[in-house]
Amino acid sequence: MENVPFFTDDTIVFGILLFCLGLIFYTSSLENKFWKTFYKYIPAILLCYLLPAVFNSLGIISPEWKELDSEGELIKKSSNVYYVASRYLLPAALVLMTLSIDLKSITNLGPKALIMFLTGTIGVIIGGPIAVLLISMISPETVGGAGFDAVWRGLSTLAGSWIGGGANQAAMLEIYQYNPEKYTGMVLVDIVVANIWMAILLLGIGKSDKIDRWLKADNSAIEALKQKVSSYSESITRNPSLTDYMILLAIAFTTVGIAHWGAKGISNALSDNFEIFNDPSSALSSFTSTFFWMVTIVTVIGIILSYTKAKKYEGAGASKIGSIFIYILITTIGMKMDIGRIFENPGLIAIGLIWMAIHVLLLFVVAKLIKAPYFFLAVGSKANIGGAASAPVVAAAFHPSLATVGVLLSVFGYVVGTYGAILCTILMQIASGS
Repeated sequence: MENVPFFTDDTIVFGILLFCLGLIFYTSSLENKFWKTFYKYIPAILLCYLLPAVFNSLGIISPEWKELDSEGELIKKSSNVYYVASRYLLPAALVLMTLSIDLKSITNLGPKALIMFLTGTIGVIIGGPIAVLLISMISPETVGGAGFDAVWRGLSTLAGSWIGGGANQAAMLEIYQYNPEKYTGMVLVDIVVANIWMAILLLGIGKSDKIDRWLKADNSAIEALKQKVSSYSESITRNPSLTDYMILLAIAFTTVGIAHWGAKGISNALSDNFEIFNDPSSALSSFTSTFFWMVTIVTVIGIILSYTKAKKYEGAGASKIGSIFIYILITTIGMKMDIGRIFENPGLIAIGLIWMAIHVLLLFVVAKLIKAPYFFLAVGSKANIGGAASAPVVAAAFHPSLATVGVLLSVFGYVVGTYGAILCTILMQIASGS
């Protein structure tokens, strides 16, 4: 058996994750000096991400493992907690958080959000070839390989993942035909490096005011939106009844059901009627992703409901329930991070870290130049590095009313993902000397 965790039952794993959340929220609410000092330096949201990662690293829980079946064959097994959180709880959270949205105020945020997203995209496109070039000077064999074993082919999947998401990553694997037996190494780099950056981003959220002062950023539009939503919420706040909770859950999960149904229908319609969408090497193939359409449908329904009486359910705690779902999702994302694997393939990890550092450096340079708030930097980055699965999570960590900004930006990631990744791959091929 290979890397079998101590607990493989998802019911127990889910219990452990909820225990982590309960422990973190309880200790962060305590008034004694130790915990106040502790959470001053380590934000609660970062701990929600890191604690499950520690449990994974210690072999207590794991997102996937291999074990022997009844016939003695080694088979791959996996936990479904992340799938459930991302496919059911995330869309439910998005609709609940969108109920109180003020779409006009979001448009008033201006073009800086889009500028930071595109900066993040450019950072990925140029970061890959620069990282390959730098590592080739130190360790040419790390970026070598011939034919379908060429490392630049494998790194193309990383570019797809870091600009668009899983669908774009799959498209790049199909286009450049990287050796499937070596593909696991690229997935490792994706998980390790992206999760390290996620942890740093979450740490930064707790220091966002200081970062904004350093950037000399004007975050008045964001603060105005947060204040407007908070004031509205306070004006309609009531002691929620059982009926209120039932209606909220009905709104959330009926919408999730509609979104799943609609996403499957749109995906099937595209693949059944347009041959171009069935070609894995086509940039348009990413639009058959049911996850993309699910998030899009949920957001549209949420925005429509925000113009109806359903908006008043914010007073019964809609965004609070949505935040619970988001925090559960954060723990399941953290569970995918095995800290010990950072050192498994140092050469490839080094490429990934340099690549990500260039992406981050460019974001900070542009944010400083245009005086963009840290919120735009963080969400613009995650709309690339993580897409629709994590951009709303990071946005909601600033304030529940901002989750939709993360969704809207991640849509752009799907649109430009494959094209940007192809350009990045061409440059990486040149940089590797192939």
